[in-house]
Amino acid sequence: AKINTLLEQLRLSRAQRFSSSSEKQNPDQGELFDEVEQIVSSEADDNPVEKSNKDDKTTSSTPKKRGRSTLPAHLPRVEVVYDLDDANKFCPHDGQPLHKIGEEVSEQLEIIPATIQVIRSIRFKYACRCCEQGIHTASMPKQAFPKSNATEGTLAYIAVSKYQDALPLYRLENIFKRAQVHIPRNTMANWMIKLGGEIFTPLINLLRDRLLEQPLIHYDETTYQVLNEEGKTAQSKSYMWVGLAGEQGERVVLFDYSPTRAGTVPISLLDDFSGYLVTDDYAGYNAVCTANGITRVACWAHARRKFTDALKAQKTKSGKAQMAVNYIAKLYRIEKKCADLSNEARLLIRQKESAIIINEMRTWLDKSILQSPKESVLGKALHYLNNNWSRLVEFLTDGIIPLDNNAAENAIRPFVIGRKNWLHSSSENGAHASAAIYSVIETAKANGLDAYGYLKFIIEQLPLAESVEQIEALLPWNLKNDQLMAWDKYS
Repeated sequence: AKINTLLEQLRLSRAQRFSSSSEKQNPDQGELFDEVEQIVSSEADDNPVEKSNKDDKTTSSTPKKRGRSTLPAHLPRVEVVYDLDDANKFCPHDGQPLHKIGEEVSEQLEIIPATIQVIRSIRFKYACRCCEQGIHTASMPKQAFPKSNATEGTLAYIAVSKYQDALPLYRLENIFKRAQVHIPRNTMANWMIKLGGEIFTPLINLLRDRLLEQPLIHYDETTYQVLNEEGKTAQSKSYMWVGLAGEQGERVVLFDYSPTRAGTVPISLLDDFSGYLVTDDYAGYNAVCTANGITRVACWAHARRKFTDALKAQKTKSGKAQMAVNYIAKLYRIEKKCADLSNEARLLIRQKESAIIINEMRTWLDKSILQSPKESVLGKALHYLNNNWSRLVEFLTDGIIPLDNNAAENAIRPFVIGRKNWLHSSSENGAHASAAIYSVIETAKANGLDAYGYLKFIIEQLPLAESVEQIEALLPWNLKNDQLMAWDKYS
């Protein structure tokens, strides 16, 4: 048994290192497994273009013709007209003048590098001709960075470049150098620390209040390296946490930095919350759930992943692991069918259809767990399913509860991508500021706003806000992209 366990671990390790990260199985297993690959967004193929091309080859012997996509209508058009020379506007047969019968129009996309300009603020001064006293100088609007030479647009551009496009500041510094503009990376870092740690604070407070008002919150966390933390080495792990809640069109995505993953962190983050909490099986959430009376909900995508690992570790792609994957695929197929229904209607379908699958799966689990060595990959998957069972089946009690925690995993992915590029934060202040800027950008994106336009607007407007109501008016769901595109204080 020990040899078999070691062989399983070897096969799983090889599969994780050398195989495709997608979990596609033998097509002979049927359509059910393939379908869940499409439904579970976090399990998507790493190269959808390549996957699409492969699928095309299997369904048709001749490749489909792919025409050029239409260019967006909102882009400005520059017309370049081509006409015949005057000498060629005569018929070569009878010499009669040719008359225009129409035109052929084609379009190409022209990209112009970012325009950098200098805004000169000229304030007129006035004085009395008689006494030369009582000098009055025209005032300027309050600014987020009044003593800086960076405009709101510059700050928004740097923030979006780093936190949405994952560009390290040293690359931005080089980009600016190509335009013969020198902005040191430490200057940009200080701007971002002030932006996230000070300017955005009123907005972050409102987002946190809105998050904790929701009946259900997704949470996830990932590692984060901060070089200069009190009492810790530069190599030690810190963490970025993300909470997500709210319906489409009024969704909050909130990031928080913490030097630890201890259970005290969720207690702090979820103060006064008492609804549903969707997470993985990390025990650090147990204390806050007990203290606040929170209903803990587990993730079926995590459970499924355990069984796909078991499939990779097995010699044959069948048996108990495949059975578990098929059960879970049936649940996702039902969820897809009722995705657009109300919570009440969704619950009725779950209780009618999903409950049958859950009961069958429970009977199968009770039998299978006795037949599989606990230390095997399959045994671990079965025990994971058994240990989290009550939290996994919680979705049968309320239509608002999702089947998985993919929403939180998708929300934290931009941070993970950025971390691969800029690697770490230098200080705790920088880490907290990064969390705030990620929160603002990802919440804007989750509500359909252009991140650059939104950031530029709120950096201009937050210093002018004098009441909670004025700050609430700047929340993403209270603004439209048309408003942001039309706004320009320099026009």
